[in-house]
Amino acid sequence: MPDAPIHDPREQGTLLTLDRALQLPRIAIEACQPTLDEGRFAAKTIAGQPVIVDAKIFADGHDKLGACIAWRADDEAEWHRVPLAELGNDAWQGRFTPIRVCRHHFVVEAWWDLFESYRYELSKKHAAGVSIDLEIEEGRAHLMRVFGFAQGQARDVISGLLDKFGTAPDQTARVAVLLSDEAAQAMAEADEKKHLVRSNVFPLEVERTQSQFASWYELFPRSQTDDPARHGTFNDVIGQLPRIRDMGFDVLYFPPIHPIGRAHRKGPNNSLFAGPDDPGSPYAIGSAEGGHEAIHPQLGSREDFRELVAAAAEHGLEIALDFAIQCSQDHPWLKEHPGWFAWRPDGTIRYAENPPKKYQDIVNVDFYAEDAMPDLWIALRDVVAGWVEEGVKIFRVDNPHTKPLPFWEWLIADIRHKHPEVLFLAEAFTKPAMMARLGKAGFNQSYTYFTWRTTKDELTSYYTELNQPPLRDCYRPNFFVNTPDINPVFLHESGRAGFLIRAALATMGSGLWGMYSGFELCESAPIPGKEEYLDSEKYQLRPRDYTAPGNISAEIAQLNRIRRQNPALQTHLGFQAYTAWNDNIFYFGKRTADRSNFILVAVCLDPFNAQEAHFELPLWELGLPDHADTHGEDLMTGHRWTWHGKNQWMRIEPWHQPFGIWRISAN
Repeated sequence: MPDAPIHDPREQGTLLTLDRALQLPRIAIEACQPTLDEGRFAAKTIAGQPVIVDAKIFADGHDKLGACIAWRADDEAEWHRVPLAELGNDAWQGRFTPIRVCRHHFVVEAWWDLFESYRYELSKKHAAGVSIDLEIEEGRAHLMRVFGFAQGQARDVISGLLDKFGTAPDQTARVAVLLSDEAAQAMAEADEKKHLVRSNVFPLEVERTQSQFASWYELFPRSQTDDPARHGTFNDVIGQLPRIRDMGFDVLYFPPIHPIGRAHRKGPNNSLFAGPDDPGSPYAIGSAEGGHEAIHPQLGSREDFRELVAAAAEHGLEIALDFAIQCSQDHPWLKEHPGWFAWRPDGTIRYAENPPKKYQDIVNVDFYAEDAMPDLWIALRDVVAGWVEEGVKIFRVDNPHTKPLPFWEWLIADIRHKHPEVLFLAEAFTKPAMMARLGKAGFNQSYTYFTWRTTKDELTSYYTELNQPPLRDCYRPNFFVNTPDINPVFLHESGRAGFLIRAALATMGSGLWGMYSGFELCESAPIPGKEEYLDSEKYQLRPRDYTAPGNISAEIAQLNRIRRQNPALQTHLGFQAYTAWNDNIFYFGKRTADRSNFILVAVCLDPFNAQEAHFELPLWELGLPDHADTHGEDLMTGHRWTWHGKNQWMRIEPWHQPFGIWRISAN
């Protein structure tokens, strides 16, 4: 009777034959990290930062295994290799540090380590005092075997080991040669790696620092004017650059700067009727002057834009543009490519809707219309590529979750293949799975739920979730405190203290944060009952006096300065909630992996009342006993002191400063 076939679940329902089973490896490599969906998507990291690789590696029996990480950049032919160390319980870990901004790949390799298995058995028998004459000869045979194919320095070392072995005066001396670290290192370097097994090859997107650490400032160029009757220009924005730089921002982001359609133009407060001088919404892109590739004539010329990009760079600022894939009803594409849009049975265009809201000034393209594939996709890619050629390396993408995921995966990969320094921010307020998938598809960072996390429990849960896989490896949160679309309820009545609370939570919670102009002036007047600004700048010019009394520009500048000076604050990772016995005080730490930079943050979540709490210093994380002394420094004021012991007490008065930021050290 023939042998029964063995079912292997990896074969997805097929049957594994005995012949195939005999060929399968005995070494198992499982649970490799950092990976996303078993390598379907690339995990993210930053150039110059170590990548920690974890895996479970095991086999039958008690023989010793060797393992390493093999990695290379996308354009390299040769693999680099670094060893994995066994941590116990089949867990292995190693690290490598990519230094170039581009796609990389890594793979975990494992093999039977014949010499290490031999050394393990020899050491046990030698310690037990049993006869090891045959084992000694076996050791010499191992050295001779590897010497036969070893090369370079390893061959020279093994030759020397054979000489020492041959001249050793006794068995003890020969054992010492075989068990020496010198022998272990040389034999491992020359090992032919018998029965080598490899994991899947996993992609890794290595990005520039600004993917993880940047401070964004958003403004409407058209509002940079001192006269509500005069449209602002790019030259006016240049005048604002020193102020924005001095607040500590390094990314200056504009809503769409393209020509604005006149058909169905919106008036103030989203009115359906615009006057002859109303500027309309910049998201109604396109007019007779051009579409997504063009510049609104009232903002200036293309040369003016280039001068702005250059001036911003001189101030340490990058320009980020909005990429909004929507068109006004005057966009040239409607006449040139009507097949790219959806039309109603009566021949009218299907405009955008989000019931009960209607956006008659906006129409959407149809990505899968017969006439749109692939021409529309290529045209949109060319829009992005054109602005990259103008020096724009950062794009905030409007509502990417309403566009096809395959389109984003292709477009971002295509752009970054030629320009790996280009970054994409997803403005996606949608379900968690979609937000994570956009990160997997290639977006470098994303808007978040931070805006609506206001209680201690909500903040603790959300910050913790962002530090755990899979979000840790695919999703970089950009904590915008407000946007032109979102006037958070928390800010409506909380006054200056409320704005400082949200600024502290954002700047300390993530390496990426952003604010829309007016936040520094504590602007909060809403449309009654809505999270929208009254007299929204989306529909009218809004000149501002940025030196108005009550502004928090100095505090924002100091928060950004603290971020730049403390590596622990330059990422959302490294967060740990700590104990403070008051639900109105959110108390947490941000620390580097080696604890050399350790920041404690306490934020009063009540903007109206003083709050007090006993709290714990995390002395255990510094390797200190509960009675130890530690040094503290207030990073907002520069005040320094010594803490005695683990249990401490705080009082926060929000009318003075609703948060504390302290650097702690053991010496």
